[in-house]
Formats: sequence, structure tokens, C-alpha cells
Amino acid sequence: MKRFIVLAVLVLSLALTAFGHNAYAAGEGILTGKVIETMNSSGYTYVRIEQANSEKIWVAVPETKVTKGKTISFEPGAVMTNFKSKTLNRTFDKIIFSSGVSQAQPTQPKATTKKK
Repeated sequence: MKRFIVLAVLVLSLALTAFGHNAYAAGEGILTGKVIETMNSSGYTYVRIEQANSEKIWVAVPETKVTKGKTISFEPGAVMTNFKSKTLNRTFDKIIFSSGVSQAQPTQPKATTKKK
């Protein structure tokens, strides 16, 4: 059942992207960041990246080789909140289901500056 749901989310994400709709809620486009954590489970790779604005995001993609410490870009995808992975026995507060690694040039979110 979980595989069906994840597959449905990926198909929906691809369909929305194909029709010019960006499923990534913040409209950021390509997701780029430094890999700070990664794990594989049930044919998927879960990657936690830290973006230029210091935001840390979980991204799930079909199983892919990912190297901790490297900068990587992912296609936009569907955002899920409170996603429970039974195989990893954990709940992700927020995770983006992407179709995979992007070959396009990333557009980094702008770094925010703190006012004193």
C-alpha cells in the first residue's frame, strides 16, 4: 500500500510538472543543497539537504547513489507532511517526493540576513 501511495505521489508530481505546475509548495523550483544525511529503504533514497538559506529539507527519490557532503540538485516534487515510513520506522515532519536528480542549473533560494 505504501509503495502505491508513493508511486501515486511521484506520478502526480510528474504530471503537474509536465503541465507547467510546480508541485513544490514554496515554488522554489529545483531543490539544491549539501547532502547532510542519506539512507535507502524499499527502493527509495531519502536525502536530507541543507540549502544556501540554511533550511534543511528531506527529499525522497527513486533509489540513487548519493554522497554525503556533496552538493546535489533534485527536480521539484510533491510536499508531504507527517509522512510515516514504516520501513524506516520514522515520521518525517516534511518531505518532498521528487522524480530524481536534476541535470538543470539550480536556482538557489536567497539567503536571508538577520536584522540586528
